[in-house]
Amino acid sequence: MMNEAVRMPRILMVDDDRRMCGFVTKFLMREGFAAEFALDGATMRDALAVTPYDLVILDLTFPYGEDGLTLARGLRARWDMPLLMLSAKCETVDKIVCLELGADDYLTKPFEPRELLARIRALLRRARGLARAAAARPAAPSNRLAFGPWRLDLDRRELTGADGVPVDLTAHEFRLLAALAERPGRVMSRDQMLDLVASRQWAPFDRSVDVMIGKLRRKLDDGGGRLIKTVRGEGYVFTPPAAAG
Repeated sequence: MMNEAVRMPRILMVDDDRRMCGFVTKFLMREGFAAEFALDGATMRDALAVTPYDLVILDLTFPYGEDGLTLARGLRARWDMPLLMLSAKCETVDKIVCLELGADDYLTKPFEPRELLARIRALLRRARGLARAAAARPAAPSNRLAFGPWRLDLDRRELTGADGVPVDLTAHEFRLLAALAERPGRVMSRDQMLDLVASRQWAPFDRSVDVMIGKLRRKLDDGGGRLIKTVRGEGYVFTPPAAAG
């Protein structure tokens, strides 16, 4: 009998191309995965509601109905598993949009099956590592960080202001803010931040971190960059009011 601890990882592919879905799922099954596919958003949601998938592969473009961005946004609002986006587009802006919506990696069509396999394995390793780290972290009286009028609840994954109203953050914006807030006064490079919030398969010249920093500053009323400071040529450093000055 197969031990539950070593069960086959479950993969769901969401793409309107039935032929590609069939090819990819058969390939993944030969590589030791339990792979299934959905051709549209409704079928994807039905599958996710009943099966605990370990990773979702989602196409960016659908010829009709909900597009990949809408599906990614809805998926991230309800489920938390690695998300790999596929697209025939290779523009940097598409990668940035996908990252902002919570994708962990982005692969351009057409792709080599072995590259897809390598990225899936890397994402699953990272997810297992994060789960082990969370389980090993000692319990704290309060897993909240406070800076100025802001309160960052790491357990509830929520940022609130002085009025107590939650601030709308994407999954990656939250991870990035948490990574900075947990390391006050420490300069973090863009590569280090990408390591913490997304797959390192992203291109090294990718400006996704800069885009997210800009959005975080606007949401934190940090237009002057006093809270999240830019360190030219190095990256960014978090300087909460108590540590500033």
